[in-house]
Amino acid sequence: MSSSAVSRSAVVRSTGLPTGRGLLYLIVAGVAWGTAGAAASLVYGVSDLGPLALSFWRCAGGLLLLLAARLCLGAGRARKPVAVGVRGSRPVRVARVLSTGLAFTVFQSAYFAAVRSTGLTVATVITLGAGPVFIALGARLLLGERLGLGGLGAVAGALAGLGVLTLGGDEASVRPGGVLMALLSAAAYTVMTLLTRWLGRDGGGSDPVLTSAWSFVVGSVCLLPLALAEGILPHTVELARVLWLLVYVAAVPTALAYALYFAGAAVVRSATVSVIMLLEPVSAAAIAVVLLDERLTVTTAAGTLLLLTAVTGLAYGEARAAARVRRAALVA
Repeated sequence: MSSSAVSRSAVVRSTGLPTGRGLLYLIVAGVAWGTAGAAASLVYGVSDLGPLALSFWRCAGGLLLLLAARLCLGAGRARKPVAVGVRGSRPVRVARVLSTGLAFTVFQSAYFAAVRSTGLTVATVITLGAGPVFIALGARLLLGERLGLGGLGAVAGALAGLGVLTLGGDEASVRPGGVLMALLSAAAYTVMTLLTRWLGRDGGGSDPVLTSAWSFVVGSVCLLPLALAEGILPHTVELARVLWLLVYVAAVPTALAYALYFAGAAVVRSATVSVIMLLEPVSAAAIAVVLLDERLTVTTAAGTLLLLTAVTGLAYGEARAAARVRRAALVA
């Protein structure tokens, strides 16, 4: 059996999560992430809450919801051993937690800074476009993962679809500071994805709920002073609406989506993860058309089709590779 097959088999044994289910988790996470932008737009429209304050409440609320879910699920498992989020000695565990949490924090904060500096369109296309390229290079150099010609073609198609979807028909204003922030966000997303994949291979990423919770702890601590400086409390006449939106952002595109993301990213090739996460702008575009009465343009439809084709192709290839690994393991 090849070394890549052995590593994939070891990941399934250590996490207990089949590759097919990991792909499904990532798809759900990508779609859920796409709803965060629409919810944030609604919050900005009815209150003076800024992006850093919103990001803080997203982390803090997601942490509270994950801890509550953990307590509820743990109540029925009182006599079972408690799973750990990351294995190894205490310094190694602390280093892994801080690395993942800081990458998560920089990923979010730098993206919001890019949006403020150079606009939503340019920030999105640079962050999400550079991410798969950085991750493909990092996975090849650091993890030995190969995409092959078919995988490279799928990544190229996904990037083309992203460009058409986000830039088609819009006037974009490119500012160097915003571009640098977007590239920093993509780099942090790359670190978070590669670290999660490496932990999954090592058997140290066995509890995605704890991984998400610790990331939210680090994010909340880092973002709190920035949110206080920006204005942490919303001032609005529609306070109930803002609170419900904040609860939604904390629950679905944060607590649920990141737990699914960390679980799926541990068992799926890093480059495949990065392309599947491009479902976020597809989801956002669909919400804009269906719920926000935006017009469905030819460029939006073409970009969505290109992205979905690339995601489907990579997911199919990942599932076939996992099936070959399982067959080889049974034969061995």
